Amino acid sequence: MAIEPPNELLELERVAWTEIQEGRLTIETVAAVQTAITEYATEHGLNRYELEKAVKTAVRHPKPSAGG
Repeated sequence: MAIEPPNELLELERVAWTEIQEGRLTIETVAAVQTAITEYATEHGLNRYELEKAVKTAVRHPKPSAGG
């Protein structure tokens, strides 16, 4: 079953991905993303690594939208 990450995690990862691309990723951003992923996985009984993979894939390799 595929994991559907919540918007809150996707937004945090988008910030991190932007910072990575601009060469200004901070440890605070990394910590915020990792903490949020870990907490969400724990609360929902998910594998943290699979959740992180789903979040990164959704942000870094989005599927093309229908009709475009």
